Amino acid sequence: MSLLALIKQPRTLNEIDLDNELLLDLVLKHLYDGGVMNTSQLVERLGLAGGIVESLLDLLRNDFKVEVLAANHSSNQLRYQLTIIGQVEARNAYLRSGYSGRVPISLTHYRALVEAQSVFNNSVTREQLQSVFSDVVLEDAIVNQLGPALNSGRAIMVYGPAGSGKTFICQHLVACLGEPVHLPYALVVGREIIQFFDPVLHIPVYSLVEKADYQFVNQTDQRLILCKRPIAISGGELTMDSLELSYDSVTRFSQAPIQLKANNGIYIVDDMGRQRAPTVDLLNRWIVPMAEHLDYLTLGSGQHFPVPFNIILIFSTNINPYDLADAAFLRRLGYKIKFTSITKEAYQQLWGIICLSRSLKLEDGLLEQVFEWYENTKRPFYPCQPLDLLSIGHDFAIFNHKDYLSKVDMKLAWNTYFID
Repeated sequence: MSLLALIKQPRTLNEIDLDNELLLDLVLKHLYDGGVMNTSQLVERLGLAGGIVESLLDLLRNDFKVEVLAANHSSNQLRYQLTIIGQVEARNAYLRSGYSGRVPISLTHYRALVEAQSVFNNSVTREQLQSVFSDVVLEDAIVNQLGPALNSGRAIMVYGPAGSGKTFICQHLVACLGEPVHLPYALVVGREIIQFFDPVLHIPVYSLVEKADYQFVNQTDQRLILCKRPIAISGGELTMDSLELSYDSVTRFSQAPIQLKANNGIYIVDDMGRQRAPTVDLLNRWIVPMAEHLDYLTLGSGQHFPVPFNIILIFSTNINPYDLADAAFLRRLGYKIKFTSITKEAYQQLWGIICLSRSLKLEDGLLEQVFEWYENTKRPFYPCQPLDLLSIGHDFAIFNHKDYLSKVDMKLAWNTYFID
């Protein structure tokens, strides 16, 4: 099915692949929360077309759960409120599930949506990659490996010392994956609703002002939201539980795990080997998803079900890969890309870019002095260092009431940043 067909706003109940009881429960909960509401307000809350909302209200009226009130001075629309029977049913609906957001989409719909927007649909070219990193100093050897790695569809391991730019570079790869994606607010599996949309991870491409025009012109399913392709990062806080559905007994609905939220984007497991979860368990968790592009999750009821694993999965570490995994697992990755120190010329180029972007004024000969300190201490050059040193030096300059960065300020920055 085409993407346009998958994001088209359904107009009738028959076009929604969901149980009517689930839809009626959501209408009851919204009326319970919102009190007296008109059709337009319910349309906005539920993300459904007006005709569908009216059909659901008619069903509730026939069961004496909703009553109609006359229009008032603020609107010419009929208004609706729960009857006593409706209030009881709404409380029962909340006991079944605490979710009261927009109507979810079915798992079948979601699978088709992910496939239509797959990260593997685009082939990255050298020109695209160079364009993405046009304002970043990136060695040709890294470019030559990153492009084919993205096109391979296989998981990637990037390794090298801290500060060599691994995470920074990998985060920018999402710009190579194509257009923004339509994501659901929630999914439903059986009768269980899973909260999917995460405002921290999913960034809408339009402002609230633009939203109305976007919806009108495109007539898109309002149970979906157009977002930038997601980029998710897990660091040392990662546990095995965070990769499974999380059911909250207070809210009475489940939250999607991070890798599900990252579908159609990039998921970086950062600082690999330093997670709270055992490294062997964490690596074994990815064997099936990497091989089949499917992940398997379990509901609180025990129901086991497959979901798409349509992700560029990246492991980033400053530990030797052979200290993390055996040769068999490393073969599954396909691409192991080593990040190293940079050249003096690249360091100088980075220094100039940062000074220009921040309009920093420097004392004459400052960079030459910094290079002398590097030579005396035999320190390698890493991409993170110019920004860190200039930022700290600027802090000292401001503290000392200077409008330029002096050698004295930079020496203080050097002694603060590096540990001898």
